[in-house]
Amino acid sequence: MGVKDDALRLLEEGNKCHSEGKTDEAIEKYRQSIELHPTADAHTYLGWMLSFKGELDEAIRQCKIAIELDPDFGNPYNDIGVYLMQQGHFLEAESWLRRATEARRYEPRHFPYINLGRVYIAQREFGRAIRELCRAIEVAPKDPAARELLRELAARLNGSFGRLPDSIRKLL
Repeated sequence: MGVKDDALRLLEEGNKCHSEGKTDEAIEKYRQSIELHPTADAHTYLGWMLSFKGELDEAIRQCKIAIELDPDFGNPYNDIGVYLMQQGHFLEAESWLRRATEARRYEPRHFPYINLGRVYIAQREFGRAIRELCRAIEVAPKDPAARELLRELAARLNGSFGRLPDSIRKLL
């Protein structure tokens, strides 16, 4: 087994630790993976775990390293956008989320659209929020998250579904 295989095994072990709620152990596995063979995935997931511990600046730094390693990987762009939103930097978050929507390698593809919707809701740009949430629904019609957020937004806008175009009301 080679170094890359060992690094991949540690990455998978980190993912397993994360799925079991073992954040500190996941962080250690991702760091070990990076020591053997740095990958965009390991840096991104390390950043994600660090964000759970409130270490948003370090999470952003890890995602920027991931982007340097693989600029086509969309997850770190989306994650940076989310971390910036958590810090209240919505304008800065928008550009990172846009880049996530354009990335060649990204799953789940609809997340940056949902997060852009959240940015626009926070900025009270409701028309733009609706457009992004509709894009998320187009990309992943079976995922309920964008529909739920769109329903909440419609209710916030006086619950008046009559004001929304039929094409959007059908999505609700």
